[in-house]
Amino acid sequence: MAACVPDARAEALAVAYERAGYRRAAPALLQPAEPFLDLSGEDIRKRMYLTSDPSGRELCLRPDLTIPVSRGYLASPDAGKAAGYCYLGAVFRHRDDGPAEFLQAGIESFGRADTAATDAEMLALGLEAATHYGVKAPEIRMGDVGLFGALVEALDLAPAWKRRLVKDFNRKKNLAQDLERLTLTAANGAPEYQGVLAALAGADPKGAHALVTDLLSIAGITAVGGRSVGEIADRFLEQAALGAATSLPQETRQVIERFLAISGDPDEVADKLRALASDAGSALNPALDLLERRTGFLAARGVDVSRIRFSTAFGRGVDYYTGFEFELHDPKGNGDEPLVAGGRYDGLLTRLGAKAPIPAVGFAVWIERLAACGSVK
Repeated sequence: MAACVPDARAEALAVAYERAGYRRAAPALLQPAEPFLDLSGEDIRKRMYLTSDPSGRELCLRPDLTIPVSRGYLASPDAGKAAGYCYLGAVFRHRDDGPAEFLQAGIESFGRADTAATDAEMLALGLEAATHYGVKAPEIRMGDVGLFGALVEALDLAPAWKRRLVKDFNRKKNLAQDLERLTLTAANGAPEYQGVLAALAGADPKGAHALVTDLLSIAGITAVGGRSVGEIADRFLEQAALGAATSLPQETRQVIERFLAISGDPDEVADKLRALASDAGSALNPALDLLERRTGFLAARGVDVSRIRFSTAFGRGVDYYTGFEFELHDPKGNGDEPLVAGGRYDGLLTRLGAKAPIPAVGFAVWIERLAACGSVK
């Protein structure tokens, strides 16, 4: 436990964030498990420490602080307004190479409409954390799932497939498999129930869900593998939508693969993406404009943009990210775990219960990794 007591240097970092205008948050150690299981991706699912209360509600030791701070913000009088929070505390994840309890510091910023400026502020503050620990030139990795989302939105695909491909972005193996599935012809023919799937795919969503739920109930099905009847119906209807007649022309797949191969500093990437958009007739301009504004704000904050390794395929493997993502790594190449990491998650707060979308962006600092990296001579 002693390893998770903040030392003077970690506390000084949190105090610096408070002086920058971010209020200290201290969420409870024990949290409802459902938001993490639903929103954080497979990596978190495999590493969480779960328990339950007497009523059977599943709980967990907090595996990160973004979701708890977000929930606290939504429960506060600040909900819906511009507000920023910082934190310093223990999180709990199973790790093969270290203690399950470790310290994280970080910042979460909610409700600010100046997206490019706020993104740049997060990266700049993350770099200041590295400097605070004596890591003066960390490797900067950056990407933007919003760019991929804009590319996919322009494709002639069923909405369910668009959602699927964007979700696949954080799991590149799944993305490759689904691209292959979309471009292959149905050599094995349609399943016996394809007619039912096709009919449901074009039906009113609420009516289709009610029908499938009723049919499952009539059949005596109450739960399968821990899923409720409603969840089974949702899954069946998703398959109906994905099974609808749709295909991805080979040339469109090549555009996606060309997009995912682009890398360089942010200015180079923007030039390459504008060329791709021009060649493919794809509407990427709003997302590209945001990228270029963010780069301008980073330069204005004194960040050497030429040091940034931007890749259109970069993603952090966390399902709730919706835009800008970044990681700072040991410049000496000792290990591949990030020292500081974060990004934009504009869709998270509505999934946590907000009635309207709320812009949000933040980052976490792995205190033990920074301390070890900064101490290496």
